[in-house]
Amino acid sequence: MAAIDKTSRSNRKKQQRSKSSKPSKPSFGPNKQLNKKKNNNNNKQQHRHTSFIKLLEELNQDACNLGTHLKSTFESTWKKVLCEPQLVEGQIDAGNPAVMVISASAIKSLDMLRGLRILTKECQAVKLFSKHIKVDEQVAMLKKRVNIASGTPSRIKKLAEMEALGLSRLSVIVLDMHTDVKGYSLFTLPQVRDEFWDLYKCYFHERILQGDLRVCLYGPISATTGRSTRKSEDQ
Repeated sequence: MAAIDKTSRSNRKKQQRSKSSKPSKPSFGPNKQLNKKKNNNNNKQQHRHTSFIKLLEELNQDACNLGTHLKSTFESTWKKVLCEPQLVEGQIDAGNPAVMVISASAIKSLDMLRGLRILTKECQAVKLFSKHIKVDEQVAMLKKRVNIASGTPSRIKKLAEMEALGLSRLSVIVLDMHTDVKGYSLFTLPQVRDEFWDLYKCYFHERILQGDLRVCLYGPISATTGRSTRKSEDQ
């Protein structure tokens, strides 16, 4: 019996040694790749959620209501950020808007500005389009505090390239989704659409990825695409 007990104890020890000698599962491989992919998808979903502004549901997105929507977006800071006219040394430099409204044409841009009058009584919005306004005039307007600017992609990009327009303070871009009388919008008028994406890639994309810039799609989103290229007569 003693010999049997010794044999069984010896066998148990061998089994324990055998189990402990088995290689542990690697920390990489399909399971980790799946987890990594899942985490990446979660990050993307979170990014999409935080990058786009949710507007007031009880108020429609007509141009005349844009000011009220922006007040809600900036919450308790709206007056300090959007209305005050003084420069703040080391914090708010000249020609650096907090909000940029981008439209397909000068006419659409002016429509949007009318909806912002409740915010621009003390610090006027700057018009950044080419119709009836020279570049030199806009450069002069950008030498003071600017809280809100509104314009078309090509002129905005031109002034940014000249370093007359600063974008370091920019926290919200409002994309005007309203259509003109011919049914064109910022994303369906081919020339303007291409100019917008050029502007976006150069100045907005990285800041959105970093979480420093949010996007507001303002107005009805049209599914119309593929229209023939034409120049905007209003720009």
